[in-house]
Order: sequence, then structure tokens, then C-alpha cells
Amino acid sequence: MLDINFIRDNRELVKQGMANKGEKNTSAVELVLNKDEEWRNTVTELDLARAESNKKAKQIGQLMGQGKKEEAQDLIRETGNSKERIKKLEELLSILQKEREDLLYQIPNVPDSSVPVGRSDEDNVVHSSWGEPCGDEWRLPHWDIAAEKKWIDFDRGSKVAGAGFPFYLGLMARLQRALINFFLNEAVAHGYTEIQAPYFVNEDSARGTGQIPDKEDMMYTVPRDGFYAIPTAEVPVTNFHRDEILSMDDLPIYYTAYTPCWRREAGSYGKEVRGLNRLHQFDKVELVKFVHPDQSDTELESLREYAESLLQNLKLPYRTLLMCTGDMGFTQTKKYDLEVWSPGQQRWLEVSSCSNFGSFQARRMQLRFKNEKGKTEMVHTLNGSGLALPRIVASILETYQTEAGDVLVPDVLRPYMGVDKM
Repeated sequence: MLDINFIRDNRELVKQGMANKGEKNTSAVELVLNKDEEWRNTVTELDLARAESNKKAKQIGQLMGQGKKEEAQDLIRETGNSKERIKKLEELLSILQKEREDLLYQIPNVPDSSVPVGRSDEDNVVHSSWGEPCGDEWRLPHWDIAAEKKWIDFDRGSKVAGAGFPFYLGLMARLQRALINFFLNEAVAHGYTEIQAPYFVNEDSARGTGQIPDKEDMMYTVPRDGFYAIPTAEVPVTNFHRDEILSMDDLPIYYTAYTPCWRREAGSYGKEVRGLNRLHQFDKVELVKFVHPDQSDTELESLREYAESLLQNLKLPYRTLLMCTGDMGFTQTKKYDLEVWSPGQQRWLEVSSCSNFGSFQARRMQLRFKNEKGKTEMVHTLNGSGLALPRIVASILETYQTEAGDVLVPDVLRPYMGVDKM
């Protein structure tokens, strides 16, 4: 969430940021500021009431010491009324604080000034590209290759769980494992600490990273236990340091984690969900950074460059998009998407999002650090996919297939696979 002081000092900037992100209810800014003023007035009133009560308590002690019991009794009766008033003010303050917080949760992060203003994916800007997309007519889409080789069983996955929960068989299962190990080993070699995270989180964790209130409909839930199945390892890993105060010497902190991910993907249809394009359960290696505020812009660029290097090592043509305000998301201040080329479908497929959240998530989680002056500041958080597997697998099957019907194994994966072709 945004700092209430920032909203107070930048009212119009926050409203414009909301509008640029496609949020229609910009009235939340005025509502939260009005609620904040009411809260601050109540704090002042409560402080005065407590000070007056303390003053009378001292006077009572003095009168009792002087033997003036009748005068003391009069003050005691007044103090009783004061305590009742203080109790009501404390209850009101608690209600106002909760109402203010609920309103703050409705206000998205403010886009960075370098983010292009736009309404949809058509307004995203191509930041860079790498490789030459191939367009041979003989190349099959990955679902045809997988069906012919009996590598992926969508029908049995649907029978056992539902649509979007495939089985991977034989060499395809081995390819999945090879990619996970390759991505994790590369991350560790680049200074990330590998972490094994829970696959389920509680409500506080989901709220901390901004999944709620915003993406409740996208998450699978376990109502009996109050759990959410993680939509990404970002949620448990970013909450790892929730409610902590770090030392400045601790920063930056880099974590990487492999987890399965679960997403409802409501509203998807047609070619968007064909084959591995959009699944309800998929595997992903996540990258999470906790950094000093002065370094978050630089850290975002290094995160993007690292994710790009994985695609270059796999020799998969890709492009990097700088996302516009309307296609960026509620919590990010700046975001890049990496899209790999799918020659069998002749289209780009998103395989990674690299995002800077500034202090937005940290404020929700109360994740702070002691700066060089010994004062507490909010940490800045970033994350990116390094990488998500389904569309990488789709691109490998389509890019590395031969006219003879085989699929070559990318060079960097051969030590993990133990074979040169599939």
C-alpha cells in the first residue's frame, strides 16, 4: 500500500496514477484522506483527554496527601467520566484506523514516470529483442508434437483433476526436471539463495504481496484451513521477512525458489488456452529481491537482464516489453514482460514478468530496515520469473523440432537430460 503521507502530499499524482492504470474509482483518494483527517483529529482528542486524566490523577494524589478527601472525591468522580470518554475514543480510533486501512488497500501503486501511459497491451513498448523468429511452414504447434510422441496427456489430466492439469510423460517429464534444475543452478551461480517454500499461504501473506484484495478470483482456496494455494512463489518467499526489521548490511537479499503454481485463469478461452499456453497448474522458478530504495531501479534492470540471459542460453528468440500503465497491474510501479517466440503458433508467448514494487508490498508486510542514520525505512521488493516452464517447453518443442519429426535438446540442457534429441 501507499504511505498515507505520500497520498496527502501527492493527491493529484495518485489520482492520475489510478486513472492511468484504468482504475475508475479515484474517489478512494478523497475518501481515505477524509478518513485520515478524522483519525488524526480523534488522536488529538484522545491525547488531550489522556493528558487531562493524568493531570487530575496527580491532583487527586496531592489532595489525598493533604487530607482534603472531599475535594479529592469530586475529582475522582470527574476522572471516572474521563476514563469512560477515553475508552470510547479508543474504540472509535480503532474503527477509524481499520476503515482507513481498508481504503488504502483499494489504491494501487503509482506508476514510475518512465512507464508509458496506455490502456491495453497494444500500448506496451518493445524495449529490446534477441534472435531471429523462425517461420517455417512445416513446424507443428507443440500440442501436435506432444500428442504424436505421447509426451503430454491432457485428457487423463482432465479426468483426474480437470482442464488445465496435464500429465507429463517420459522425456517430457525429464525436460521439465532439466529446466527446473538449470534455472535453479543458474540463479544460485548468480548470487541467489535457493529456498524451498510452502505451497500454501494464509490470508496475511496473500494480502502482504497484494493478491488480496485484488486477485481473489484467480486463487484456489482451502476454506476449512484458511489457506490459499500459491499462484506464484513470490507470495511465500516475499513474506519470508514479513514483520521484520533488517540491517542495511543485510541488503540486497536475493532468493530463488522452484514451486508448482495454481491459478484459476478465469475467462480464458480459444487459442489462448490451447496446449500449454495457459494452465491451472504449472511449474516456475521465481526470483525475489529485497533491496535498498536507492537501488531498486538498478536492481530491476539487472533482474530483467538476468531473465533474458536464460532465454539466450536456451537460444530461444524473444522480445522484452515495457508494460504500459493500463497493462501493468495493481501492485507494480514498473514492469517488463519477456515474450518468447512460438514458431508453431506464429505468436509471442509471455514467459516472465520482472517487476519493481517499490515500498508497496513492504508497507503491507511491515518489512523495514535500519538506514545509515539508524532510522527505519521500508525495504523495496522486486520479483521476476526465472522462468515459467509451460511456454518455455512449448517454444522448445516448436523451435527445436526437425523436419524428420525429432526434437533436439538445447545445448545447455543436454547435461541434465542425458540425451541430444527427444
